[in-house]
Amino acid sequence: MTADAPAFDAHALTWINRHARLQAPFATPQTGEALPAPHWIATSDAAAAELGWPADWWQAPGALEAFSAGTPWPGMAPVATVYSGHQFGQWAGQLGDGRALLLGEVETPAGPREIQLKGSGRTPYSRRGDGRAVLRSSIREFLCSEAMHGLGIPTTRALALIGSSLPVQRERVETGAIVVRTAPSFLRFGHFEHFCHHARAGDYRALQQLLDVVIAHHHPACREADFPAVAMLAEIARRTAEMIAAWQSVGFCHGVMNTDNLSILGLTIDYGPFGFLDGFDPQHICNHSDHQGRYAFAQQPQIAWWNLHALAQALVPLAGSVPEEAAERLGEALGAYPETLQAAMGRRLFAKLGLTSQQDGDRELLDDLMREMARYRADHTLVWRRLADQRADGSVPDTPEPARDLFVDIAAFDAWAARYAARLRAEGSVDAERRARMNAVNPRFVLRNHLAEIAIQRAEAGDFSEVQRLLAVLSRPFDEQPEHADCAALPPDWAQTLAVSCSS
Repeated sequence: MTADAPAFDAHALTWINRHARLQAPFATPQTGEALPAPHWIATSDAAAAELGWPADWWQAPGALEAFSAGTPWPGMAPVATVYSGHQFGQWAGQLGDGRALLLGEVETPAGPREIQLKGSGRTPYSRRGDGRAVLRSSIREFLCSEAMHGLGIPTTRALALIGSSLPVQRERVETGAIVVRTAPSFLRFGHFEHFCHHARAGDYRALQQLLDVVIAHHHPACREADFPAVAMLAEIARRTAEMIAAWQSVGFCHGVMNTDNLSILGLTIDYGPFGFLDGFDPQHICNHSDHQGRYAFAQQPQIAWWNLHALAQALVPLAGSVPEEAAERLGEALGAYPETLQAAMGRRLFAKLGLTSQQDGDRELLDDLMREMARYRADHTLVWRRLADQRADGSVPDTPEPARDLFVDIAAFDAWAARYAARLRAEGSVDAERRARMNAVNPRFVLRNHLAEIAIQRAEAGDFSEVQRLLAVLSRPFDEQPEHADCAALPPDWAQTLAVSCSS
């Protein structure tokens, strides 16, 4: 980043601020608690471009103050929104933006985008929390938001990362930071749950108003349906299924899939105790606070299904005058989830194998590979990436890093590889063409925990260059980038000791 004078005029932005216009009971006007002595750590040029902003937007007068929870830009109308939700399967009651502040909603070439601060201090919904985020967790969220976008997975975006010397107590004393996030909407399943569960004497006017706003601005195709709430649920179910299939295909573990952490737009939201699989373990638990394994990797499709049922329950009052009939309609709408999930998972996994058609025995071929990967925890990212070098003639690939070296039982892998080669020959697969297809869907780079940890340790010592390097690398996860080969290597042994929790 340079110190040249910016051409960006913050006063020319058009702010819509629908949440601010709704106000009570949906949102509370709120000022942030400014970070003391804030400083820029990193900005995402790609996220800025999505807003139609130049790369040097952060140099505009007052930008640092506005985005570190100080003085808002003209047109911003900061609010904190209220929601409720189920956490670890239990009703948690009222929650809300406890450490987030929605600065406003701005017009962009891509449509309206909300801009939100995470770590901006206490709000009416902070409960016993301090409303802050620490540098460690903020680096992880900033990098992973942009990494997921690079992978083509629906996600909220991270526009900027701001640091400070503010001491914040977590497991230890750390420094405070703010992530500047953007999305078409930060609304969650929990927003609908809140206005259903907190309705008094059957007065669901607030729930209806929320539904009307969401459909008008985010799901307009549902407006003409006989029961718009039912049509909206089906659309949310489809988007959620596509998102979950994308997670599973790259080995992404969210870690805390509470209903207040699921987006009504099918976006990956709230990066807390997340992680990408190193060794393939379907039962991997990335959140060390998840003692029962509710949010284990293999459980994520089922948990999303459970959460959609919770959302459906919240929509019953809006799906017809007879509750039993409303519940039946909503249950039928939920059928969009398993149908879409199965199709999306098949499409993604067979593409990862480089197959252009589906034949009898393909599912068994795929399952046998994943079973062999799980036996000895073969590296998830590297196995899929290296499979692109397999040859249709069945010969051993002439590469210094063949996929077979990732398996303990090499004979078992070779037997599978022979079946795979026969399958490739059956559809006339051309090695070079297949390799290009597979490398376009099997990433070389993901945000492994140890990569984030190295960036965090250097940042805590005042060196932010690794954060900026990872941002650049992860924005092109499918490219070879030989100059960054260290980011694509097997994780070191010490990575196995890393643990993340809800405060990470």
